[in-house]
Amino acid sequence: MTVTEPARTAAPLPPLAARAAAVGGSPVRDILAVTARPEVINFAGGLPAPGLFDGEGIAAAFRAVLEEMPERALQYATTEGEPALRTAIAARTTARGLPTDADDVLVTTGSQQALSLLATALVEPGDTVLVENPCYLAALQAFAFAGARVVPVPCDASGIDPTALEDLVALHRPKLLYTVPTFQNPTGRTLPADRRAAIARVAERLGLWIVEDDPYGELRFEGERAPWIATYSGAGDRTVLLSSFSKVMAPGLRLGWLRAPAGLLRACAVAKQAADLHTPTVNQLAAARYLADRDLDAHVAHVAGVYRERRDAMLAGLADALPEGSSWLRPEGGMFVWAKLPDGHDTTELLRTVITHDVAYVPGAPFFAGEPDRTTLRMCFVTQTPDEIAEGLRRLGRALEVASGEN
Repeated sequence: MTVTEPARTAAPLPPLAARAAAVGGSPVRDILAVTARPEVINFAGGLPAPGLFDGEGIAAAFRAVLEEMPERALQYATTEGEPALRTAIAARTTARGLPTDADDVLVTTGSQQALSLLATALVEPGDTVLVENPCYLAALQAFAFAGARVVPVPCDASGIDPTALEDLVALHRPKLLYTVPTFQNPTGRTLPADRRAAIARVAERLGLWIVEDDPYGELRFEGERAPWIATYSGAGDRTVLLSSFSKVMAPGLRLGWLRAPAGLLRACAVAKQAADLHTPTVNQLAAARYLADRDLDAHVAHVAGVYRERRDAMLAGLADALPEGSSWLRPEGGMFVWAKLPDGHDTTELLRTVITHDVAYVPGAPFFAGEPDRTTLRMCFVTQTPDEIAEGLRRLGRALEVASGEN
């Protein structure tokens, strides 16, 4: 006799955390997945030019540490980071005008992790965070995951309006201001020195953390370097400086860092212990060896020279590619050009047609914390050669004509 067991119904699984359901993925990543075909000229990414990586120098650094200290390179390390790398980062920061000790530095797995650690250490659900408008997209994601109420600060072609910032701080009593003051992502703009000083005064007078993100600052093509906000009077004890080797050495190393006052740095270290224990030891030691054996500044100067030619190629072709009445910012460095089409254009909708012409950009709307400007778009100029940029802009111009019904 065969006994048939009654059918069992599995109970549903508990749901995802509300923050995971509420925060969407990166539109940039989604666009890159759609435009991965080799024939596409992709202005959408924020990727450094792979042909300019110093592969031989980095390989030599890895060989050296694996041959000379394999037991250390392949072992666990301290959460704060390898002393040799922290010392080298501190020395580079000091040389650029901000006195820094190794103990002021926490090495992170890319500067994106630094943002997540700061959100964990500083932000309670419901806290207000102020950001530039528009803002680096992954920062918006990090603060959203922390449950922050994100409020945009009015900006113009030079960046944050300090008077508007002061008004918003008085109104909302935010926990922090997040800014990319040099060659900002997505706009490419750079905050002038007088506004940096004004922001420092607001933070000191009204009580505010400043998170100063500087992944692009070394990629300067022209003009004078503006000091970090952290160097201004009153800002030193309330500014966190973030940076990275991703844009100047190699993003695949996933090496970033934050410089912060001792109490906040310690809180970020505890948060990092819960996240990944420490950044990969071998990568840290290889980067430290590279800095000791090679001239990173000379390499960056070479890269910046190539990027300048590519920026110039993009700027030269925009007038023919974009509709009459468009405008754009001319960056002094970095990786991005930000453009605005005439009223009535929606760059998200236009992208559907543009992609069919084997070219791509990033619509500007996702970069806004508040009401988006749907006429805006971001283009990265560093990955393609000048000839490829010219061809990509020709395709873009044709696609926009087709989308507008002009044959």
